Amino acid sequence: MGAKIKKGDLVQVITGATQARGGDRGKQGKVLKVFTETNRVLVEGINRVTKHTKAGQTSRGTKTGGIEIVEAPIHISNVAIVDPETKKPTRVGFREETVEKDGVTKTVRVRFAKASGKAL
Repeated sequence: MGAKIKKGDLVQVITGATQARGGDRGKQGKVLKVFTETNRVLVEGINRVTKHTKAGQTSRGTKTGGIEIVEAPIHISNVAIVDPETKKPTRVGFREETVEKDGVTKTVRVRFAKASGKAL
């Protein structure tokens, strides 16, 4: 079985606090990484947390550490793929398509948006 959400997909947060209440619901971003063992995804600009790193020095003598803002993983069930046609969240399906290349016909499994039927 293929994965429904992959690295590079445009997804939208469908649960959690609204943006008016300081949350991320309704925001869209690109998937940076998929953690299959914990069913989480890292989305660009979503679930940003402040991380305090211990002060130190590099070999050149420059100071490191301080407060930095990084993205934290979000559960895969809380995001949905964005339909390329309508720009709204949609479910993902799989279908078999026949592709002809150099006179050879192959059947390929393709992900598609259930709302519009367009291939992802």
